[in-house]
Amino acid sequence: MPLKSINPATGQDLKEYELHTADQVERLLSGATEAFRTWRNTPFAARAEHMVRAAAILRDRQDHWGEIMAREMGKPITQGRAEAQKCAWVCEYYAEHAVEFLQNDLVGTDADLSYVRYEPLGPILAVMPWNYPFWQVFRFAAPGLMAGNVGLLSHAPNVPECALAIEEIFTDAGFPAGVFQTLFVDIEATHALIRDPRVKAVTMTGSVRAGKSVAEAAGREIKKTVLELGGSDPFIILAEADINRAAEVGAGARCLNSGQSCIAAKRFIVVENHLQQFTERLVELMGNRQVGDPMEADVRIGPQARQDLLENLHRQVTESVEQGAELLLGGAPLERAGYFYPPTVLANVQKGMPAYHEEIFGPVAAIIPAKDDAEAIRLANDTDYGLGASLWCADLEKAERHTGELEAGSVFVNGLVKSDPRLPFGGVKQSGYGRELGVHGIREFVNVKTVWIGK
Repeated sequence: MPLKSINPATGQDLKEYELHTADQVERLLSGATEAFRTWRNTPFAARAEHMVRAAAILRDRQDHWGEIMAREMGKPITQGRAEAQKCAWVCEYYAEHAVEFLQNDLVGTDADLSYVRYEPLGPILAVMPWNYPFWQVFRFAAPGLMAGNVGLLSHAPNVPECALAIEEIFTDAGFPAGVFQTLFVDIEATHALIRDPRVKAVTMTGSVRAGKSVAEAAGREIKKTVLELGGSDPFIILAEADINRAAEVGAGARCLNSGQSCIAAKRFIVVENHLQQFTERLVELMGNRQVGDPMEADVRIGPQARQDLLENLHRQVTESVEQGAELLLGGAPLERAGYFYPPTVLANVQKGMPAYHEEIFGPVAAIIPAKDDAEAIRLANDTDYGLGASLWCADLEKAERHTGELEAGSVFVNGLVKSDPRLPFGGVKQSGYGRELGVHGIREFVNVKTVWIGK
């Protein structure tokens, strides 16, 4: 079946894209293999010139890229422009730092000379999601290409225009043919690519179920994978927290990208002495956020990206309320065209409810009471996920001590959990393994080669 682009703000079909045939996939893969032979030997300075050019294109055309994201997956256009700017940042960051991160590391041994080299692997398959359709790709592609690898993108089936736009950016930036290519393939063809010996590794962001499938396929071929599989991030309010500031950041964190973010605050765990004040303020702030056409500059929350996602979100809310959660705000799809769900707040969320255990991918806040700080940390860890955590506490010595107790790939104290090119990003438990970004990210898809030279 062809890929179909649907405008989630209207529910109307935009365009269909035919899947690549087996012969087309073979040509693309052969082109990637051929391009790697040259690209791996291209000097860092030359790679960086192309990457800096890509950054300029991202910034210069940010309105265009924002419109594509708004039209195809419903991202508010101001957030889409910001996403394009962030992609430019990661391109510039690795253009500047790749040579430093991948220089030989001298190690003193019994050899006359011994060191560690970092060498590219080859074509890397990127299986990417729809929610940050540019950023998820660039945070792989910028370090991957600067390391000397080449990229093959299998994007989410509901954002084919975004996938082609990203390939356009790399082409217009002057990257040689075959260094970055978009493939329109289904699940079966994706697994065939993983089995192909010319594909050397796989990076994947998406659901736990999809991650397990990709990891299993790659594991049979003994191929390296990096998996980022979402989360149910805790937003923890301890006894010494600044409640007004925490509520302001929490409301923004829950509604960012219309709530469709792996690291969005999802479970608000609040100690009893702050529960009423925080709850009232969060309801007020979330209720003030404007929902509407993502093309309008003042809209903060757009539609959910697909009809099935809207339906699952409403199921999670409805079942949680039926099991005893208190609905304080929102709670039903808006009666208008498109896949809109309003900011929603559930209080008294308890173990056993969908809002407690499942990843909530929409603007729904689940408030979980805790009797004290110790229980708050225990509740934060009571999840299969472990991507990010936000901890609010004015006692920084105490807060830093708690960062070592939280089971997460990132802990942000008194701040919004976010990805940053300078810091490694990834999770533990069912949120996946491996890291993107920072020095750790560029070293994920390289051969860490020991060289020992004696007389």
